[in-house]
Amino acid sequence: MLKSSTLLVLFSLLAVPVFSQDKPKDEKPTPNTTVAPVPQEAARQGNPVKPTAESLARGKKRWTLDCAMCHGDSGDGKGDLAKDMGFKLKDFSDPAALKDRTDGEIFFIIKSGHGDMPPEGDRVKTEDIWDLVNYLRSLSKKTAAAEEKK
Repeated sequence: MLKSSTLLVLFSLLAVPVFSQDKPKDEKPTPNTTVAPVPQEAARQGNPVKPTAESLARGKKRWTLDCAMCHGDSGDGKGDLAKDMGFKLKDFSDPAALKDRTDGEIFFIIKSGHGDMPPEGDRVKTEDIWDLVNYLRSLSKKTAAAEEKK
């Protein structure tokens, strides 16, 4: 009798920490709002890749593979993953969204990451990131051109 009650108490003491570590399944991750500033040297860097049709096509391909899931196909910030995670992202189709950012800043953010956005780092060639900068800039130009036609 004493042995079974001792075992029961011992089991209870061991089980409580294990069960208390479980997180509720409906708990959403907290967005990482910590963002490192862009170094001035990086911000001043000019884009060596001209925004040609070829550059924009390469940038669009990379956007579709790596960015659209959060930022949306059109750059409106309403990608499926962003919606699911409850993130509110900038609307890059709005010309005002990037007007205060240099190409060097955008390049640095893509390469290094930003808040919850993972960095491209060394897995993507430098020229491909510049293509992505060109494509990102083109998203707001498409919206502006469409507005002018109305």
